[in-house]
Parts: sequence; C-alpha cells; structure tokens
Amino acid sequence: MRHYIDGEFVVGEKRFANVSPVDGRVLGDVCEADRDTVDRAVAAAKAAQFGAWGRTSANERAEALLRIANGIERRFEEFVAAEVADTGRSVKQARALDIARGVQNFRTFAELIRQAGGEFYEMRAADGSDVFSYTVRKPHGVVAVISPWNLPLLLLTWKVAPALACGNSVVAKPSEETPASATLLAEVIHDAGLPAGAFNLVHGFGPGSAGEFLTRHPGVDAITFTGESRTGEAIMKAAATGVREVSFELGGKNAAVVFADADFDKAVAGVLRSSFANSGQVCLCSERVYVERPIFERFVTALKAGAEKLKIGYPDEDGVDMGPLISHAHRDKVLDYFALARAEGATVVSGGGMPRFGDARDGGAWVQPTIWSGLGDDARCVREEVFGPVCHVAPFDADDEVVRRVNDSAYGLCAALWTRDLKRAHGVSRRLRVGMVWVNTWFLRDLRTPFGGVGLSGIGREGGRHSLDFYSELTTVCVNP
Repeated sequence: MRHYIDGEFVVGEKRFANVSPVDGRVLGDVCEADRDTVDRAVAAAKAAQFGAWGRTSANERAEALLRIANGIERRFEEFVAAEVADTGRSVKQARALDIARGVQNFRTFAELIRQAGGEFYEMRAADGSDVFSYTVRKPHGVVAVISPWNLPLLLLTWKVAPALACGNSVVAKPSEETPASATLLAEVIHDAGLPAGAFNLVHGFGPGSAGEFLTRHPGVDAITFTGESRTGEAIMKAAATGVREVSFELGGKNAAVVFADADFDKAVAGVLRSSFANSGQVCLCSERVYVERPIFERFVTALKAGAEKLKIGYPDEDGVDMGPLISHAHRDKVLDYFALARAEGATVVSGGGMPRFGDARDGGAWVQPTIWSGLGDDARCVREEVFGPVCHVAPFDADDEVVRRVNDSAYGLCAALWTRDLKRAHGVSRRLRVGMVWVNTWFLRDLRTPFGGVGLSGIGREGGRHSLDFYSELTTVCVNP
C-alpha cells in the first residue's frame, strides 16, 4: 500500500506488515513514511493552497465531495472487503455502518458548505456614516488528519470531508493497523479529479514516524485527531509550537444508566449493544453500567444471558455479533485488565478469557464478551478505559447519587440513559459532564449536531456547522463607504 502525494502514488523504501486480526496472517506490506516523505506531502498541500485548489469556490468543492461520495459507492464492495480484512469486523457492520457512513459524510458536508453563510451587521458610526461588517470564511491552509483503527473509513471521512469542504489541503495519516480503506479513498479522490496536493496520504506509526513528523511539522496549520488520550496530550504539546488549531476526540469511560422504569428488554438490548458493539472498540461504548437497585439482579441475569448468546466468529458468518480485537498487542492489554479486575476483587459475571475455536482463528486476537460486578468506584477497572468488550455493572439508589458517580471520571465523552420518564431524562442529561447523552438509544447521530468530549475525552466540537467553524478561519470585513 502506497502513499499518495501531490496527485501521485508513491512507493517508499521502508515497509511494515499489515496483519489480519482474525488469524494472524500477513495481508500485505505497507510503505512507512520517513521525514522526507512527510515533508513532501506537507509541501504539496501548501502549494495547493496557492494553486487550483486554493481558487475553488464553495460550490466547486461541494461538487468535488459529491464525486468522491459517488466514487466510494461505485467501489462499495471493495471498501467493505478492505475494512473487513483490516479489522475483522462483520461484513454486515462494514456494509451497514462503516462504508455507508463514509459516503454520507461527504454528502452531508457538501450540502453544509453550500448552505454556510456568514454574519452581517449594520451600525451607525459616530460621524453619522453607515458601517457594514461581515465575516468571510477562509481555510486554515494545511490540515493534518490523524484517524484511528476502530472505525477507519468512518472517522477518516468525518474529518477529511469538512476539511476539504472548507478549502483546506489535507495530509492524512490513518492508523498503521488499518491502512487499506484509506488507500482506497486516495484512489477515489484521485479519480474524482481534485487538484494535485489537495489531498495527501502518508502511512506510518506515531512516535518517531509519520505521526510525529506530521504533527510537529511547521507547515501544518491545524491538527485533528481521534484516538487515545495520552497520544492527544502529546499532540497538543506539539501543536503549542506555532499555536496551531486542534480538535481532539479522545478516549471515554462512558456510563449507561438504567432506571427502574425503563423498558426492560429494550434497555438490556441497548446495553448489550453499547458495551459489545465492534468488540467494545468504540470510544462511545458503555464500560460502566449503573442499574437502579429494584431491577439490578434481574438486569444482571438478563445481561449475562444476552452476552453469552452473542455469536463470535468469522466476518462473513451469518448472524455474527463480534469479531476479534484489532491486534495481538491490544488483546494482551485487554487480557491484562481481565486479570486486574480479578485481582481487584471483581465478580466475573460472564466471560473473562479467550474463546477457543480449534481452527485458524486461534491465531487471531479474540477475547470473550465480559461482564464484571462488585468493584468500587475507585477500582482501576472502573476508572481506566479498557477499549474492549467489557462492562462493569453496579446498583444505585437515587438520581443525585448516579449523577455524582457518572461525573466522577476524568473522561467525559458520552452517556446513555434508559427511562420512560422524559422529565427525568431531560433533567439528568443536563447535569452530566459529557459531550453527548443518548436517551433510550445509542450511537444514533444527526450529523448536523456538535460532537466531542470534555476532560480526557477531548477538546473542540465537530459536526455540522461546528466542523465548518473548526476547519475555517473567520475574517471580519468592516466597510465604511
């Protein structure tokens, strides 16, 4: 898999292996960008700002985004295959969520940039003359887009689409674990006819590799990153040099709160999904579940039964619910938390180990969906993000108590509430220190609304006009005729 720089696909001398999480097979080689390669990509992006791309209108950029969306649709099954191979997720999820959302991201921001307007004000100056002030939206210049491995195309396009819509040039670095769909996207963008340098792609790792070279590059004007909180802290320090714009969506230790008046079956199904979807590898997953005491024992029993019915298997199996974790290294991290939970005194309600298949999958990165109970709120396994198919279930007695416990976290990305009492839902939602609250649902998004977290979960808001604001600079023009 090659880099894409200045309108051309580029082969690098240094390579690394792309490994299947399903069975450990090597899928192919990926070029790793060195410092010179990143320099070339940033220089091409900078030059595009003074060339044809820098002269495009908002409507022309919207048309370009629609061509990209159409290009993804034409190669839909290739993107599905690439996403499944890299992540091991089910074909069903890749089709229904990952690739479909990639198409939607480009179409949404094409529409939004066409509708984007500025501010306009009239006033009377001291001398009696009329003054007109208005704002002009301009690109930052070069935007570094660093995307994670858990939802590769979805999260890459969530950043690339608004960055291009606002007229920026992009240098993207996907995760080293999931390079395939990003490479396909570069091919689609190339075929869509964007001017050379408008979009560039480099592959590689973080520290001492493409990620560090890109975020520290003085030619980069803004950085957007989704990933681990510690990496976000390191990038923020790098971005302080030159006072560059940043937008980070980082980790989460998210809570689900189930009130006794909730639709019981719907709440059980919702928590199963929010805890174990994508093998728990979604920053929005519920790792802390608080259940009102009158239904606690019944809920834990039902959740256990549901978890043990989840089908773990090959991506193309019918009815498969869970695939592997992304890598052996990540599996080992999750297994370390399984061991830590037992050491901290957790009751293992279900799971807690690795499944055994007796076939090639035993060479993959698989773990069981796991439920704990019995830990205090100060336990590491209740406070630290695991990022695997796991949740801890605890009882609560009152609204004030559960609000305090949900907010007692360094993270603040999202929460999910399950209740029939909408007055309670509105009231509790306003008190939670998180960027997003779902009520009787999970992972449902209107792309026009803001998205982001607080604390260790990130900084900034993207989505809708908030994305356009981040990916733009606003200049005020004051006219006194």
